[in-house]
Amino acid sequence: MSLHPTVAAANALADDLSALRRDLHEAPEIGLHLPGTQQRVLNELADIDLEITLGKGLSSVVGVLRGGAPTPVGQERPVVLLRGDMDGLPVDEEVDAPYASTNGAMHACGHDLHVAALVGATRLLDQRREELAGDVVLMFQPAEEGPGGAEVMVAEGLLDVAGRRVDAAYAMHVFSSEVPHRHWSSRPKELMAGADTVKITVHGEGGHGSTPFRCLDPVPVLCEIVLALQTMVTRRFDVFDPVLLTVGLIRGGSKDNIISDEADLAATLRTFSAHNLEVAMREIVRVVDGVSAAHGMTATVGFSEGYPATINDPDEYALGEQVVKDLFGPDRMEVREFPEMGSEDMSFVMNEVPGAYFFLGACPPEADPDTAADNHSARAVFDDMVLPDAAAWLAEMAIRRIRLGVS
Repeated sequence: MSLHPTVAAANALADDLSALRRDLHEAPEIGLHLPGTQQRVLNELADIDLEITLGKGLSSVVGVLRGGAPTPVGQERPVVLLRGDMDGLPVDEEVDAPYASTNGAMHACGHDLHVAALVGATRLLDQRREELAGDVVLMFQPAEEGPGGAEVMVAEGLLDVAGRRVDAAYAMHVFSSEVPHRHWSSRPKELMAGADTVKITVHGEGGHGSTPFRCLDPVPVLCEIVLALQTMVTRRFDVFDPVLLTVGLIRGGSKDNIISDEADLAATLRTFSAHNLEVAMREIVRVVDGVSAAHGMTATVGFSEGYPATINDPDEYALGEQVVKDLFGPDRMEVREFPEMGSEDMSFVMNEVPGAYFFLGACPPEADPDTAADNHSARAVFDDMVLPDAAAWLAEMAIRRIRLGVS
């Protein structure tokens, strides 16, 4: 069976994309400001005819690739967005590789592959520019790992940078485990949860640890709140529209024999619908106030908005699934039965325009995806062999969506 032309063209870029990915992996940067990564991307794009816009509040790079084919009279010119996130994580790498990071940060989530794949897609689109009756926005984004670079880029005009609103947006994410090597995975509609932060402080009255009856000890009350919240989640929400609440931080006291005035916790709240988020926030306050009051104390509850849920548009998802099957064969596409409880700030883009988000297995072929180190692990390993696949899928999504827009 002969290779699809887009895949064949992408395979010809494999060595260059791998070299770029390894350069990026060796020098990861964190957060909104990635000057070295930004310059590396600009260097890679310098020989391609693009309209470049740099971010003002972050080290983003946005390129507009103008197609060379005319749009039919009376039709708006299609605009498609492709995204690659660029930031690493504050993780000390434990992978024994010649290109391993030594600066205290790590591309433990595979964003170095995303950047290389989007550069590859840009080159593939440039090769076929004259057949494109539309334009492509190339979104190189910092701070997916926080504080949410996509939201900043949207606010800076990302979606209208080509002169008219983006019609559709696409992104992909590599997995170091779970998804088999070079297999694709996604699902229509809900794909990843929204993520918000809950902070709770119980206000007591401190004193000596030997006389708790003279104090109002907030620590056991906070512990009771943790258990009560877990029970509340399982009893107030439908398991088929899940809500997840994980307490990741508990803090109280300074010494073993001191009862503190306050104790606090922080938790992540994951939901898939605005309705459940609203109900969860209300129920959390009710439980916290009730448990605290039962012990003669008060509590403060605060919520910090994080990333919205990532929801695949059914039509854009169908296009993405068909592209996978056409490029790589139907056996390389797996439709997920359930969504992920992880979150993703591409949701800020997909809240504004229809889009699709897909996963790609980058676990090395000799490893078992069921036991390999997960994304975000200091031992996560990603296989460069998937880079041409990722570049081909991104480019083909833009090509086909533009064709649909003028058909």
